[in-house]
Amino acid sequence: MPDPEQSNKELQKVLIEKALEARQWAYAPYSQYPVGAALLADSGKIYSGANIENAAYPDSICAERVAVFTAVHQGERKFQAIAIATDNGGMPCGSCRQVLAEFGLDTRMIIVNEKGEVRVDLPLAELLPMAFTPQELKR
Repeated sequence: MPDPEQSNKELQKVLIEKALEARQWAYAPYSQYPVGAALLADSGKIYSGANIENAAYPDSICAERVAVFTAVHQGERKFQAIAIATDNGGMPCGSCRQVLAEFGLDTRMIIVNEKGEVRVDLPLAELLPMAFTPQELKR
């Protein structure tokens, strides 16, 4: 019988590698802070993204949202985990946390530095306590 913990470690390794790979496609001429993300959907597919900056700063987009929006555009609605790679293992912004919360607070957040060293590995609910979710809008 397969060891679930070993499976999780292998999956984590794959996601980290994909996030580090996605980082190379970042367009970050202003912040010089490239970010890569790799999002695992319930379907088993992995969607990656990189941050894309713009001279009009508010028009920039984070790697996490690129990955989520790409996955949603492909019909995905449930996610298991996302690996996010930055220089120093920086946390995802509030907007990215909120976008991920739309699809479930149990998504595992794996935050790594540029060497792939894990800084954080926990559910989104712990990074966004008391989140505003679609349930708040139900009457």
